[in-house]
Amino acid sequence: MTEQAKVTGDIGRRIALRRGELGLTREEVAARAGAAPGYLQYVEEQPAATPDVNFLLRLAEALGISLSQLHGGDADLPPGTGRAAVHPELVELGPEECWTHLSTHGVGRIAVSTSDGSPAIAPVNYTVVDRAIVFRTANGTTPALAAGTEPAFEVNHIDEALSQGWSVLVTGHADQVTDPDAVRQFAEAAHTEPWAGGEREMWVRIEPGRVTGRRILVH
Repeated sequence: MTEQAKVTGDIGRRIALRRGELGLTREEVAARAGAAPGYLQYVEEQPAATPDVNFLLRLAEALGISLSQLHGGDADLPPGTGRAAVHPELVELGPEECWTHLSTHGVGRIAVSTSDGSPAIAPVNYTVVDRAIVFRTANGTTPALAAGTEPAFEVNHIDEALSQGWSVLVTGHADQVTDPDAVRQFAEAAHTEPWAGGEREMWVRIEPGRVTGRRILVH
């Protein structure tokens, strides 16, 4: 099998995601990689695209990542394996900055106490509705233990290429929501179905009591 044939269709999604992380347009990335914007669009949008290795090397450099990362070689690795930046600064995020990050939707982690008092943390797909954290789960799961308690909920983002990132922590009271109108509102606002799949019809809402955040800046 040639190097060209090894390129998989999901490489376009990785390119688009990385562009979004860096805040770059397709034209800007194409210029950095010495390619036509139309060709970059083709690679991003067509699963059957098979760009050659030379183009991918230039593209990886333009996006500040390795060729392995562009191919998804780090998909099963935890983030944060890169070296720390030379002059990092840890700064506190204001309330509005925290909500801006939370409102992008995605995957967060819910921290709860189990029946024997030991801590447990589980990832959930979440949505922000009226400045409350909302997620869908199933009875008997770890996230379901949050209902009726004071759990902690955390979201973060890590930029491996620049060794920087942010995290937001929410603490407050969580309840199961059964009101049909509220459930309908949550379902309409949900960014995605639960990635875990299966029957997950239990809605939990966390009313924030405290929201804090930190960011690592690189100068």
